[in-house]
Amino acid sequence: MTKRHAVVSGAGIGGLTAALALHRRGWRVTVCERAPEPPATGAGIGLAPNALRALEAIGVDAAHAAGGAVPAAMGVRRPDGRWLTRAATADMTARYGIPPIAVPRPVLTAALAAALPPEALRYGTAVTGVDGTGGRATVRTAGGPGLTADLVVAADGIHSPLRRAHFPAHPGLRYLGETAWRTIVDAPDLRIPAMSETWGRGERFGITPLADGRYYLYATARVPAGTRSPDPRAELRRRFGSWHDPVPALLDRVARLAPADVLQNDLYDLAAPLPRLHHGRTAWLGDAAHAMAPNLGQGGCQAIEDAVVLAHLLPAGNAGYAEGGRDPVPAALAAYTAARLARTDAVRVRARRAGRLGALRNPFAAAARDLAVRAVPDRLALRGMDDLFNGFRLP
Repeated sequence: MTKRHAVVSGAGIGGLTAALALHRRGWRVTVCERAPEPPATGAGIGLAPNALRALEAIGVDAAHAAGGAVPAAMGVRRPDGRWLTRAATADMTARYGIPPIAVPRPVLTAALAAALPPEALRYGTAVTGVDGTGGRATVRTAGGPGLTADLVVAADGIHSPLRRAHFPAHPGLRYLGETAWRTIVDAPDLRIPAMSETWGRGERFGITPLADGRYYLYATARVPAGTRSPDPRAELRRRFGSWHDPVPALLDRVARLAPADVLQNDLYDLAAPLPRLHHGRTAWLGDAAHAMAPNLGQGGCQAIEDAVVLAHLLPAGNAGYAEGGRDPVPAALAAYTAARLARTDAVRVRARRAGRLGALRNPFAAAARDLAVRAVPDRLALRGMDDLFNGFRLP
């Protein structure tokens, strides 16, 4: 029997996870990525317990595959270094059964790609459109022949052309009022054990330990959309150079990087939920489906959940049709929307609200925020993450 064929648009974490999950369900997969080659540089990603459980469901040990680092603790600080809240990783492990890890994004995507057949990956191949909602879909690509597919997975990112094409009445993206800088530095001598985010007034600075003495750094500031400085390294030092240790020492390492190694992106999320996460034979996942602010560290985690749930609901790649000759794929996509739409939109809304709290500029409002966060016992703050970290379920 001929295997069902899935075309995945986008070779990011969500797209590659979907491709691997479908491959292990017996599907033939083709991943089309507009970039000419896999990324060699980039930022980091934290994999929370919910994402790690989802990856385990498809047989992926992320810590082994991508060399993840386990921080000793996680928490929020003030610019003077005082902790507002902090949770030991041991307590998180006791509560959730698995500790969070942090990995460089290029390492994780490379590990996922390596588990796929080499012929499944097509770099330099942009998907330009999808035709047909009946028996099969035709996927149009730039400069190449169309691909016939039983399923199309739209994992084409926050600016998803497929989302715009199939949901033209949707309001699209909304600027969140902040820009973000991201980079990775090598600083084994600093030996920073904790993952932290420091809240100032309208500015934040995050530190995430990676493996082998590297650190994923990110920073945000409230500025008009499109604001750029000639040298992002100098801009980061200007804004954060007087903050608590080890921020100045880390900025010294940032200064040694090439300017292009410091990524800057304005922050957007989806202005409203999509009416559904599928249309015809196309399913949306990750940023294409529910772009969210990075404030909870759940963007990539929810994309992984999407991918695993989607593959779980679909028939095996060599399964026959249902009684009466009905193709089970359309019903599976409707079930995917039912399983994922409410959860992902709740996380999107929560991430937006968390960003507003962290980005307060008024000194009185920021002081009140800090007092309120400090007043919550650490164990209760950790309990507040239960719906995120324990929220992954296979339908």
